[in-house]
Amino acid sequence: MNVYEDLAKVFTEMQQTRRYLHMHPELSFQEQQTAAFIAAQYDALGIPYETNVGGGYGIVARVTGAKPGKVVALRADFDALPIQDQKDVPYRSQVDNVSHACGHDGHTAMLLAIARVLKQHEATLAGEYVLIHQPAEEHPPGGAKDMIEAGCLDGVDVIFTTHLWSLFESGHVYVAKGPIMAAASNFDMTITGAGGHGGAPHTSIDAISLSATVISQLQQIVARRLDPLAPAVLSIGAIQAGETYNIIAEQAHIKGTVRAFDTTVRDQIYEEIDRVLKGICFSANADYTFHMIDGYPPVVNDDEYAAFLYDVAQTIPAVKGHHWVAPMMIGEDFAYYLERVPGVFFLTGAKPINGEPYPHHHAKFDFDERAMLTGAQTLLGAALAYQQQ
Repeated sequence: MNVYEDLAKVFTEMQQTRRYLHMHPELSFQEQQTAAFIAAQYDALGIPYETNVGGGYGIVARVTGAKPGKVVALRADFDALPIQDQKDVPYRSQVDNVSHACGHDGHTAMLLAIARVLKQHEATLAGEYVLIHQPAEEHPPGGAKDMIEAGCLDGVDVIFTTHLWSLFESGHVYVAKGPIMAAASNFDMTITGAGGHGGAPHTSIDAISLSATVISQLQQIVARRLDPLAPAVLSIGAIQAGETYNIIAEQAHIKGTVRAFDTTVRDQIYEEIDRVLKGICFSANADYTFHMIDGYPPVVNDDEYAAFLYDVAQTIPAVKGHHWVAPMMIGEDFAYYLERVPGVFFLTGAKPINGEPYPHHHAKFDFDERAMLTGAQTLLGAALAYQQQ
């Protein structure tokens, strides 16, 4: 059997699926129509599946070969983002302020194409293939944890997934041993002083001025409080304070994110944030609240299977090159799967051939659709090669 040729034959269908989903995106935890679309594809293929896995819109389908073997899981996410699509393309999002600005539509199209090819070869396959369609990757607490608790990994020996990557060369595969993405969590804080007249600052406690001091000091945590060999990022993403020109603000609200590859380092950063807030607010007789919003743990590939995937990539017809890649400070809830079973999260380069490559979560994000064949062939190739180990 030549599964790679069979995937190439359904590329047009894969592209049509991706474009349909791109035009009809749904936000995390709201993907009702997307889940119904996926379920309809499995009905048409005659592949058994479960819906509402994990209490949300998760779907788990299974293709069981005629021969005994191992259980391999493949995962694709399918939620979109609250971003207005600004691309000038025929398949532009038809939903205001919602778009697939991260490639999840492509991931879903790839997994459905893999399912079709697996079904075609069911009589000659060994083992079982668990096809996990996961909602809500973009929005903590995410969809992975609930699906795992509902049993989507029960009996699974290994799991593979890929992420189309718009900034890497199209058709190339990128993988890392150990951590490939960071533990990602968010925080918010409120500084409360005492409002007053802009012409009499001595009668007030200026929350904006205190915020500026706090933000400046927070940037020193990574630079001066952490081990230089422990990579981490602390970024402020939002600040809201004040109402008009001549009123000293009583409150300031600050939001930010912390990224690290080690949860111990992440926890240290939060202790330092609290210490900075406490000291600055105490010195000014101000109050504060501080809340950590727990995010995803780091995505840590199994070293053995990362090397296995790297070797498999060399045998895939659509792969133009394969590379080891440095870890990134981006978060992904695939981390939860890898905490339960060994596996690999890898990147499939999908830089657009024409025009500027926009990063993920950008209003003009897009990718080279031909990379879907690269990713699908690599995922299926890894699943089949694992059965032969």
